Amino acid sequence: MGSPGEWSVEHRAPMRNESSSSVVSEFVPESGCLSIIVLGASGDLAKKKTFPALFHLYRQGFIQSHDVHIFGYARTNIQDQDLRDRIRGYLTPCKGFEETHDEAVTQFLQLIKYVAGAYDTEEGFRMLDKEISEYELSKNSTKGSSRRLFYLALPPSVYPSVCKMIRNYCMNKSDLGGWTRIVVEKPFGKDLDSAEELSSQIGELFDEPQIYRIDHYLGKELVQNLMVLRFANRFFLPLWNRDNISNIQIVFREDFGTDGRGGYFDQYGIIRDIIQNHLLQVLCLVAMEKPVSLKPEHVRDEKVKVLQSVLPIEDSEVVLGQYDGYTDDPTVPDNSNTPTFATMILRIHNERWEGVPFIIKAGKALNSRKAEIRVQFKDVPGDIYKCQKQGRNEFVIRLQPSEAMYMKLTVKQPGLEMKTVQSELDLSYRQRYQGTIIPEAYERLILDTIRGDQQHFVRRDELKAAWEIFTPLLHRIDRGEMKPLPYKPGSRGPEAADKLAENVGYVQTHGYIWIPPTL
Repeated sequence: MGSPGEWSVEHRAPMRNESSSSVVSEFVPESGCLSIIVLGASGDLAKKKTFPALFHLYRQGFIQSHDVHIFGYARTNIQDQDLRDRIRGYLTPCKGFEETHDEAVTQFLQLIKYVAGAYDTEEGFRMLDKEISEYELSKNSTKGSSRRLFYLALPPSVYPSVCKMIRNYCMNKSDLGGWTRIVVEKPFGKDLDSAEELSSQIGELFDEPQIYRIDHYLGKELVQNLMVLRFANRFFLPLWNRDNISNIQIVFREDFGTDGRGGYFDQYGIIRDIIQNHLLQVLCLVAMEKPVSLKPEHVRDEKVKVLQSVLPIEDSEVVLGQYDGYTDDPTVPDNSNTPTFATMILRIHNERWEGVPFIIKAGKALNSRKAEIRVQFKDVPGDIYKCQKQGRNEFVIRLQPSEAMYMKLTVKQPGLEMKTVQSELDLSYRQRYQGTIIPEAYERLILDTIRGDQQHFVRRDELKAAWEIFTPLLHRIDRGEMKPLPYKPGSRGPEAADKLAENVGYVQTHGYIWIPPTL
């Protein structure tokens, strides 16, 4: 300390785990052998998503046959080869490796072993642990250095019992650099109370760094690009606020109905199935402030702040729909009140977004299939070209299909006349990144789990904040206080939804259609 009245400098101690050499922590390979256990191995999710993702990671060299083994666990009484035969048809060729595909499939399937057992009894999990331990011994793995990843491709109703069995019978015996992690799939409950109960049950058994709540939208290429776009490009920084942006749409559209999933879907509806998780996660990345660093906790802290700033949803700013023929499905009750379509306005009460409506829209059996973010800017003040009727500037991020980002802007139409026309600056991934492998979301997220990176997974307080936003609305729908409007399959949805977007300030562009460029 200096004498009274003098300034002195106190050097701050580095933050725990703080790295002075790089803002992005580098992945350090671990030495212990890896066991990946897929619970619910005989189910659709495992066959269609989990095993194909593991196969593509294997093909690209991210998991190696010499240090990984894959175990399938389910109630179905089948043998190793039966499971391999069920999976084989879902293992599609990996781009750039087509010539050796059949050989690679055979090699990959040999890494898979099947164990049959119940989800709530000791016997099956003791057998599973015995098989995993035998593999670890065969690799001369130091006791406690091996890694165990449990992927729960199961309905949430069995999560508590399965997690309890894993905790009691399948954990690593000590910690010498090894770990045990669990991956759980949505839905994480049906409302705030059920989500909190589920979180408490799992939280009593595992620490938060061991729990990976997967939302596959966070693994999509364009969703992962959102933070880079916002925080690595100078010209977005002064524009990304209420002074320049009129409204933001986050849209999910499917051109098919429930397609045999009617009974399952009717328990949840479009808000629980799509909006409360996928689209809300996208909203967080669009609206969040710049994090202190790219460390997972810093990023997730900012996402939680966004969710806590969302105002209660007004009934007058919600339009629900149900497509004609939805209740024809024999697994759906004739008097079902479940929405297959919803448009709602979310409002964020903070300095950056006060007054900017976030128009969230999701629906089934509509006239197109796409998921996109549409940032619409305000009108140009003092419009000397009188071109406002042609449409506003928009920045559009197409998440699927045909991944792209493009900016709609007004330009002079070529020719001798001074006429303006809408055009675009276009970055279409298929054209710009020919030959580049764009991984599936599940591939990226499983790899993150192996590496221990939780940035793209949902934290417990984040999940709670998300349910706090939607639970009151969902309970009003469940009680029948809000009714869905009928709409025809193949339409845009209820007309009232377009009217709602228009009422809060969205201006539709007429006469302009973005066409993905051809190769």
